[in-house]
Amino acid sequence: MTDNAKEIYTCAVLTLSDKGSRGEREDTSGPFLCDLLTSNGYTLSAYEIIPDKLELISKVLVDWVDEKAIDLIITTGGTGVSPSDVTPEATAKVVERELPGIAEAMRAVSFEKTVNAVLSRGIAGIRKESLIINLPGSRKAAQENIEVVFPALAHALYKIKGGMQDCTPPDTAPK
Repeated sequence: MTDNAKEIYTCAVLTLSDKGSRGEREDTSGPFLCDLLTSNGYTLSAYEIIPDKLELISKVLVDWVDEKAIDLIITTGGTGVSPSDVTPEATAKVVERELPGIAEAMRAVSFEKTVNAVLSRGIAGIRKESLIINLPGSRKAAQENIEVVFPALAHALYKIKGGMQDCTPPDTAPK
């Protein structure tokens, strides 16, 4: 395949929020991410809001990769320093290889806007042939974070799935 950015990949968005899962808070980042991904050619396979529970998060991530073979999984929420923020731990438990550059790039861009970016603990990694990325829970922060790494995602997925084409500069950005 000569243009891996044109490949159609599946995606899923997992919102982590105790209040959101109980219907006490509207999820604004999850629907935004679903819209962004589908408007850029990804096929949405799943979207859920679940509580910030380590075992539950890990279980959903494993199911979405191992059973549903979803290519790209974006989580939103649970990346801060509150006691209930366990998304990075749940993700680390299931990924086989981390991709620290993704999290580093997102934190660097966020830090330009707020010093509180140093408190973000999101990670990114690979399980089987799937890419999992943790984003902050606010819509604004999720948007800022996804925009910085979005141009590299199609190529990352292509390579994760065994694509042999050499790396080339990304030619897509979110619309």
